[in-house]
Amino acid sequence: MKKIALFASGSGTNVENIMSYFISSRDVYVDSVLTNNPNAYVVERAAQWGVDCVIFDKDDFYKSEKVLDFLLDREIDFIVLAGFLWLVPEYLIDKYENSIINIHPALLPKYGGKGMYGMNVHKAVKENGDDKTGITIHYVNKEYDKGDVILQKEVEIESSYTPEDIAAAVHTLEYRFFPRTIERILVPGLSYDDDDSESDSESDS
Repeated sequence: MKKIALFASGSGTNVENIMSYFISSRDVYVDSVLTNNPNAYVVERAAQWGVDCVIFDKDDFYKSEKVLDFLLDREIDFIVLAGFLWLVPEYLIDKYENSIINIHPALLPKYGGKGMYGMNVHKAVKENGDDKTGITIHYVNKEYDKGDVILQKEVEIESSYTPEDIAAAVHTLEYRFFPRTIERILVPGLSYDDDDSESDSESDS
């Protein structure tokens, strides 16, 4: 059984989707949720699912190793960033090398970097007149959105789409493929009958 911790800064829709996906899994267990935002709705979502939630501040994260101590105490195997907005500190990356992944709501390297998250990304996509967007799931390194790509999925953008329409299309991809990608990394050899991965870019994990 692989134990995972989910990091989030906001509402936590991806967190809830991941918790739901693995609720009956014999291979992957969502042990805890960690957030840097005490007012984020993800705190309530974790409570609703009976998952322990830890709130931390910048000093905890950047000036101490309290977060790492918690993860080691809980024997966490894998970290998932699901709408987490802070840059992960080097000590945490070093300890969990190739065991931290993130999802980005665009086709990196487009629209990556500090400040590019959520509606900021979707508004930029609309303003630039792109005819497609998507998701990128990638390993986390010491720079925003620069880690090795694990999976990208595309969706076409109609000219009539608003940023909100683009967000909805991207969320559909997130909900479908993020839990699957976590599972594939932690439980090698799985396949899905309705997977259309051949039409999009996918790297071995």
